[in-house]
Amino acid sequence: MRKAAVLIEALPYLQRFRGKQVVVKFGGSAMAQQHVVDDVLEDVVFLSTVGIRPILVHGGGAAISSAMADAGLEPQFVEGHRVTDAAALQIVVQVLAEEVNADLCARIEQCGARAIPGYRNGRSLLRARKKMMKVADEHGAEQELDVGFVGDVVSVDTDGILGLAAEGDVLVVPPIGQDETGQLYNVNADVAAAAIARDLKAEKVVFLSDVHGIMARPGDPESFLSSVDRSEVDDLIAGGVITGGMLPKITSCLEAVAAGVRKAHIIDANLEHSLLLEIFTDAGVGTEIVDRSGNQG
Repeated sequence: MRKAAVLIEALPYLQRFRGKQVVVKFGGSAMAQQHVVDDVLEDVVFLSTVGIRPILVHGGGAAISSAMADAGLEPQFVEGHRVTDAAALQIVVQVLAEEVNADLCARIEQCGARAIPGYRNGRSLLRARKKMMKVADEHGAEQELDVGFVGDVVSVDTDGILGLAAEGDVLVVPPIGQDETGQLYNVNADVAAAAIARDLKAEKVVFLSDVHGIMARPGDPESFLSSVDRSEVDDLIAGGVITGGMLPKITSCLEAVAAGVRKAHIIDANLEHSLLLEIFTDAGVGTEIVDRSGNQG
């Protein structure tokens, strides 16, 4: 009876999201744990099996740093962005496309679904331009810093994404950008996922992280926010509650919701089957960010 109750609870969500696109971003330390990767990919395959159209955007920072070390290159970061010169870019593209993406696709196939790589023959689905970092000097004055082939996503090849997604069950996209000249760029995976969700007007964008979500009082589980309006999140950022590594992820959520994505979620990938629990249960397990103003783009 308990199993039947779970299925009945999931029914309205299965009906509501069937045929809809859900963008899932997976990266960070969770990707280093094989059982977590398997768990997440099983959830993604489940989504595709019940008629949802998942697009998986992945990172690969740890693997890139390891490959750079093997090549005698020392990783450097500015404001969380990897400094990417020509030698580093070659490693970034090789690791993301030929190793991490290929491995995820193979493991999805093992779960019984057809995976389609989102980077083929040197062609990216993400239109990008060079990103100049803005940093403060010792006097507090803002300066621009060149961090190499790091890119900002300008737009997304939506026709290309929809075309590739139609070829299989799960489209797996590495965060590699490309400009009109063909130049490739290293793109932040959170930014890439938000841009894809934004341009596709996806039903949801889900960020699998190593935290449960947002707390109004950091460190106090009693202040956990299961559902929050984007205006409230703006207040939490202004009040210094959301800082550090969570800030880029939260900013990506806000931009996606403001552009028309119905909901953005932050959940803990280390929680077993957290993706399914967040999407198909009433309570969920993470934080959902919504726009209750009716002013979505």
